[in-house]
Amino acid sequence: MQLVRGIHNIQSKDHGCVLTIGNFDGVHLGHQQVIKALVSKADALNCVAAVLVFEPQPQELFSPETAPARLCRLRDKYSLLAKLGVQRLICVNFTAEFASQSAQHFIEQLLVNKLGIKHLIVGDDFHFGKNRAGNFDMLCQAGDKYGFNVSDTKSYKMADCRISSTAIRQALEQDNLVDAQQMLGREYSIIGRVFHGDKRGRELGFPTANVLLKRRVSPLSGVFAVMVKTDTGEYKGVANIGARPTINGVRQQLEVHLFDFNESLYGQCIEVVVKKKLRPVIKFENLEALRQQIQKDSEQAKKVLA
Repeated sequence: MQLVRGIHNIQSKDHGCVLTIGNFDGVHLGHQQVIKALVSKADALNCVAAVLVFEPQPQELFSPETAPARLCRLRDKYSLLAKLGVQRLICVNFTAEFASQSAQHFIEQLLVNKLGIKHLIVGDDFHFGKNRAGNFDMLCQAGDKYGFNVSDTKSYKMADCRISSTAIRQALEQDNLVDAQQMLGREYSIIGRVFHGDKRGRELGFPTANVLLKRRVSPLSGVFAVMVKTDTGEYKGVANIGARPTINGVRQQLEVHLFDFNESLYGQCIEVVVKKKLRPVIKFENLEALRQQIQKDSEQAKKVLA
């Protein structure tokens, strides 16, 4: 799948596509229905199926302190969308300058002149441009003028509940992994690159792979039984997601201890598949109490994963 980073990298050969626009955070079952329609329409029109996303996501620019936790990173979106048949992912740098452009400018310069869209699929509640002045009706009118069609995405239902990234975050925050899995269409996992930590886990007898949760924190917090996918295979383990209050941890990160594993993971991208929550994050009186609890957590996780 082609990745276009920035409007300035859109080439003349990229002109002409069927497009959908959104955050696509998590690429859940609702998103998958939209992508299925996108690919089908692109095949019918003999065009490229393209998805346009913003980095950072708009809420992360306007309200960074209250923006919701991400379900996946851009890298994960790329992989998930490619598997669904998307041929081009266009990542637009969402800045204050970009957000201040008029809705008409967005349509004429990006959708028409740069991308030459043949068909657009967006939600009927989609807003864009300065002061969110652009809406679905404006896009339909522009389609009549510039020669592209517009269709709206219908909510994908599951047991009378709308599937959305918000609903999935709420399920994860409530430790309801089953509902989250049903809405995602897969088990919830966190993917990230292993970096060098302070080696505190090794000192306690439980070496950990540390993954910094970039951009936004995880919607999950606590200690979990996990399966970890690395370059060499899959391994069982126990993970702490969140801060580390016992050793004055302030930033949220993922620490995972793999059972019966002696290889180096530094620099690798690993996928941590969350299986079951064992307990919340707790501040212990001392490191010995923490070590004893990690031992108990490991034994419990092994039973869960057996």
